[in-house]
Amino acid sequence: MTHAELLRRVEWKDLRRLTLRELLIENNLTIPWFLASMALAYFHYYLLALPFSAFFFLTALRQVHNGFHNSLGTNRFLTWFTLYSNSILMMVSIHAVKFNHLRHHKYCLAEEDYEGKSAGMSCWGAILYGPVHIFLIHKVTLQLGNARYRRNLLLELASIALFAGLVCYFQLHFLIYHIIVMIVGEFLMAFFAVWTVHHDTHDAPELARTQRSGWKNRITFSMFYHLEHHLFPAVPTIKLPELARRIDAAVPEIEKRSTF
Repeated sequence: MTHAELLRRVEWKDLRRLTLRELLIENNLTIPWFLASMALAYFHYYLLALPFSAFFFLTALRQVHNGFHNSLGTNRFLTWFTLYSNSILMMVSIHAVKFNHLRHHKYCLAEEDYEGKSAGMSCWGAILYGPVHIFLIHKVTLQLGNARYRRNLLLELASIALFAGLVCYFQLHFLIYHIIVMIVGEFLMAFFAVWTVHHDTHDAPELARTQRSGWKNRITFSMFYHLEHHLFPAVPTIKLPELARRIDAAVPEIEKRSTF
């Protein structure tokens, strides 16, 4: 079945619209996790802060991912500001990630898909490849991105450097903790964000892996509905559980390989 046939068989266009409640959730999901992690780190409870930092990283990834596809329900400037501010908090140029992610959708697992390189590696290979992955997405954006992408990348890298410099200069220990945890998270992106959802799918790159277990999707904030995302990238994450139900009803024969 072709992608065009799937688009015809599954009702999905209404899922692009967010209610006010959904818009507020998608645009503020990171706040409680960030505040909790910072409060605990401020009082030196680093181990207790760690799961909150992990959930901040995951929800920030969900937020910017929706921003890549203009699915936050906000205007152009607010979407840009979401990407910019999360660049500083996540210690990576999010516009560089966006540039490579949109290419990933266009050239999924092909030679031109630099984001998807780790999908063909082993599990441990993808983990070890992480630092190279982060360097590569910045390099590719500078080489292939248009002037707007390059400007945003340079602005974000300069802002990250300023933020990190001020944090180190004033010895803000809770923010030093945050920076270290975010860098570790970025180094694991090639594994968690690429390998887990695309390994062993080169025979049908458009059919990414997915997750149908309710509790697993709850603890991962629905970020592993990846088959659904690749087929209908304009649908916001908060709508993916409903999209999954519609796909199962309309196309029960479609292959669904589990993420974990």
